[in-house]
Amino acid sequence: MIAVVQRVTFASVTINNIIKSKIDEGLLVLLGITHTDSEEDAEWLVKKIVNMRIFSDESDKMNLSVMDINGDILLVSQFTLISSTKKGNRPSFIEAAKPEQAIPLYNMVISFLEKETKKEIKTGEFGADMKVNLLNNGPVTIVIDSKNMI
Repeated sequence: MIAVVQRVTFASVTINNIIKSKIDEGLLVLLGITHTDSEEDAEWLVKKIVNMRIFSDESDKMNLSVMDINGDILLVSQFTLISSTKKGNRPSFIEAAKPEQAIPLYNMVISFLEKETKKEIKTGEFGADMKVNLLNNGPVTIVIDSKNMI
């Protein structure tokens, strides 16, 4: 799994001109799932996301996690994160999980995030044409790959 984690002041997802989800201060997480991902990847990634210290403390040092600030999380599935751009000019998505594998793993990540944060996780809609609006705070953007767990 690959996650692009952005520290945001606010973020929202709009589908068919209707806002489906929105958050204030917290994390926008774009999630890509590969065909080799498993429950272990989901668990590891969630623990990394909720404990990553990328929010500023009183000394303006990145020392606080989304849990520490009681921030929200907006999780958006994005299969295009699992692209190969090595050959040619059109990305290949051959490594991306098919919906029958990706949807249960996506839902698992939502459940794990809710269990860890004890909060409702806002989401996009798997497979929908979504418009994502955000104000990246910093900007702070971190890429996490569960296959690089070291």
